[in-house]
Amino acid sequence: MESAAAIERLEQMCTVRSDASASPADLTAALSRAAQLRAFIAAGEADLARRLAAASSFPEAALAESTRDTLSTASKTIERSRILADTPTLADALDDAAVTPAHVDAVTRSAKPLDDDQRRRLLDTVESLVGVATHATVEQFTRRLRTEVGRITSDDGMERLERQRRSTSLSTWVDVEGMWNVRGRFDPVSGVSLNAAFDNTVEQLFAESVPDTCPTDPVEKQKHLRALAFSRLVLGTAGTARRGRPEFVAAIDIAAGPGCGAGCGSDSVAAGSVGSGSVASGLSVDWPIPVEVPAPVLVELIGATDVSAVIVRNGVVLHAPGNLNLGRSTRLANRDQRRALRGLYRSCAVPGCAVSFNRCRLHHITWWRHGGRTDLDNLLPVCSHHHHQIHDAGWKAKLDPQRRLTITFPDGTVRNTGPPRRLAA
Repeated sequence: MESAAAIERLEQMCTVRSDASASPADLTAALSRAAQLRAFIAAGEADLARRLAAASSFPEAALAESTRDTLSTASKTIERSRILADTPTLADALDDAAVTPAHVDAVTRSAKPLDDDQRRRLLDTVESLVGVATHATVEQFTRRLRTEVGRITSDDGMERLERQRRSTSLSTWVDVEGMWNVRGRFDPVSGVSLNAAFDNTVEQLFAESVPDTCPTDPVEKQKHLRALAFSRLVLGTAGTARRGRPEFVAAIDIAAGPGCGAGCGSDSVAAGSVGSGSVASGLSVDWPIPVEVPAPVLVELIGATDVSAVIVRNGVVLHAPGNLNLGRSTRLANRDQRRALRGLYRSCAVPGCAVSFNRCRLHHITWWRHGGRTDLDNLLPVCSHHHHQIHDAGWKAKLDPQRRLTITFPDGTVRNTGPPRRLAA
């Protein structure tokens, strides 16, 4: 992008900002201009950081000082500059605002665990995927990169797992506000058990009520509760809360068409991928392992987890174990209901929201205080943010018998979705 074009976009954005009566179309157009400017500035920042790195013995410190930012943020900028230096086509796309800085950061994350030869092969592939990146969301592009990394590291996955185990680390420090901080990186197998322990502890300790210290922001609230769960688990003060075992739900979609789709029979099972093994014609089995693990380790992992099968068709749960209809006996959904809905939804039911199912609350379509029942057909997984929108910001949600969702917004506009397709998510 030429500087004149950047200035033009800036002027357009400023014009809309100064117009108190700007229409929603004007506002979204201005936001698009802002995103283009961020990409252009990120490209320029990366180029300057690359040149600074060549001239400075500690470029991260020099960059942090000049931008009044943290060393961590400066390090990420340096990493981004190195990736762009090795992928000139991607760098040009960022400069032209055809991709976002987050697309570049996805490449950085994908390349980080690779050795030098594998990294070179991935970056060569990325150069040919720039056209894909220009039309894909960051999440879609990340999935494509994950596929390419899988092809490059086409062993049985054990070598990578060993590297991940060696890279497991934990660091602690006290920040300028006097807060004790902890940051860790764990191999995926350990991560499955740790995540289950956090989720189970939060659910059991705070299902009925939350402490007064909780932030009002729904996202920060969940972070706060997980921090409290972590603290209690480590200190042994979780009381009667059971850590529980990780649980996987095998979602069997009998209307997904023949075959088992991409990834069937692979030596490594990745997040949301289809498990290995033959699948009868007309069936599709989604094996939602939350992390990538080698098949031999998966066999061991299954032995330490609970595995449940949920059979679905066209948005309807045909089979799931347990009691799925609790009526008015309790406001809180049970584990059986969460398991059944996990067979339908990967994430928040609001279209476009990528918050994972495990981070969602089960919302009563007909509210509990309005006589709603805690039955499966009256429950919908929504993230904390969208739960707040429904309860406090005037969003109205309805489900039909095939779980087609209709959301009516306060301005009268309506958005419809078809039945949930977990495999297509």
